[in-house]
Amino acid sequence: MSKKLIYRVTFANQESIYELYARKVSESEMFGFLEVEEFVFGENTSLVVDPSEERLKMEFNQVKRTFIPMHSVYRIDEVSKEGAGKVRDRSRDDGKVSMFPIPDKR
Repeated sequence: MSKKLIYRVTFANQESIYELYARKVSESEMFGFLEVEEFVFGENTSLVVDPSEERLKMEFNQVKRTFIPMHSVYRIDEVSKEGAGKVRDRSRDDGKVSMFPIPDKR
């Protein structure tokens, strides 16, 4: 009995960080691209709807396969089960880091 593999792919796209789940990830025939197909989305069994995952579902609704530039990929993890896909804005994370104060040279 063969267990279906699930991968979590985290990558940057414009000003957002995407995290999606797929059953097939491979190097593309197009140089410098990663090929991702057979997307997996969580089941909506509860009344609460995650807007981030809904955004992913809408964006990848009619997509059979996507090609992601390799330099945009942060990481690929093989996971035991799918989770909720996410889209985060990079600009939100910038507010958590501040520059260390530099002493004035007088």
